[in-house]
Amino acid sequence: MPNTYTLISSNVLSSSAASVTFSAIPSTFTDLVVRWSARSDRSSVSDTMKLRINSDSAGNYSWTYLLGNGSVASSSQNSALDYISLGAADAATATSNTFANGELYIPNYLSSTKKPVSSINAQEDNTTAAQLWALASLWQGTAAITSVQLFPSIGPNFVAGSSFYLYGIKNS
Repeated sequence: MPNTYTLISSNVLSSSAASVTFSAIPSTFTDLVVRWSARSDRSSVSDTMKLRINSDSAGNYSWTYLLGNGSVASSSQNSALDYISLGAADAATATSNTFANGELYIPNYLSSTKKPVSSINAQEDNTTAAQLWALASLWQGTAAITSVQLFPSIGPNFVAGSSFYLYGIKNS
């Protein structure tokens, strides 16, 4: 990892949690990165992960995704939503002890313009139904980003052992 990455905060869950929030993000960086390894307790093979920025749930998000699952590929666009999709997390009936992993990138998080978010995610499962997502997203907000919240779509929880890391990147 380049030496311009600085770990701001981490959260490795010791028990189930409905969401993970990184708040009071300092204004000392140019870009933000969140990396995760996650599993939800939804009674299914997978659960969609979601992102909210600055607690905004007013329909200010849009995203386009590419999805492949080992046998088919698809894509779609969504707008005026109250979250950004981050792809799939493993869920309760996925292969035991597997966790989805992913990364999101937010450039220029302090700017007074709309914020793009890119993410990539791999849902782990020992079947052809395992999913790989690539997403291009946009938050319509123009405030500096001070908090990010990740949560499972249905869950209702991330399970113990799920881990989340927030990094700041300096353009230097």
